[in-house]
Amino acid sequence: MNKLHFVFSLLIIFNLSTLAQKSDVKISREDYLKAYKNIAIAEMQRSGIPASITLSQGMLESDNGNSELAKMANNHFGIKCHNSWQGEKLFKDDDAKDECFRKYKNVDESYKDHTDFIMNGSRYKSLFDSKSADYKDWANGLKKAGYATNPKYPQLLIKIIEDNSLFKFDDYRAIKNTPLANIDNVYLTSGSREIFLTNRIKCIKVREGDTFYKISKELDVMLWQLYKYNDLDKDSKLSIGQTLYIQPKRSKAEAKFETHTVAQGETIQSISQLYGVKLKKLYKKNNLNEGAEIKIGDVINLRRKKI
Repeated sequence: MNKLHFVFSLLIIFNLSTLAQKSDVKISREDYLKAYKNIAIAEMQRSGIPASITLSQGMLESDNGNSELAKMANNHFGIKCHNSWQGEKLFKDDDAKDECFRKYKNVDESYKDHTDFIMNGSRYKSLFDSKSADYKDWANGLKKAGYATNPKYPQLLIKIIEDNSLFKFDDYRAIKNTPLANIDNVYLTSGSREIFLTNRIKCIKVREGDTFYKISKELDVMLWQLYKYNDLDKDSKLSIGQTLYIQPKRSKAEAKFETHTVAQGETIQSISQLYGVKLKKLYKKNNLNEGAEIKIGDVINLRRKKI
């Protein structure tokens, strides 16, 4: 990141809330994302709530930071006071007259309180019990738990996520101490397609309507290469948000990632994709036979062979 770009990014992050207070300044969705993606990722790493869900809720509930509640109370999630709230309050008409809403010193407080509100709310317990990291499960689960009354709430969140490729930020869920300031620099562009760099290897996120053949033609990559680079076979299916490498993965992870602790639903193949490490190399580094299963809590070496 060059110095000018770095300074510009800081100005966006620290001044956006102030700008939002002025009625003649309207925040774009792009600027909103630049300003708050890092706090959404940090809160995901603290709680497990997908960053895509937090960002889409913030965008929807606050009209990208332009709503009256966001401007006057830094409240980006429409959270009402309830009996437990001891902080500042703002009263405004909503479902009823003069309803009490939580008021925050800054937007970061709103994001952190949103996490605590969901983590501590008994109605949302099933979302955490399921261990799901899928944004569609979360969108539907929030509606089922009663977060919003709009019957189309899940569809609205999912559309925002997919229209803005917010699912790409969910990849940082399992990687602690991510250099969040560098997230702006992890991709290039090829036409309308974002090309990410993981472990200094080019990869993409699968979009709705993608097929192996379509990606092969669009990015000038042979079909057999797509299968080989991603340890897949011809019968494999693509899913939206899936990471797909268009260059060979490396023999080991970046220096900052020595090990990975297996979480719910993870496999050696998914860890291979997460860090951009060849699947065969992971088997060898961890003294595993090809096809061996792993379990929650196992520590997987990403750079050095286990002794």
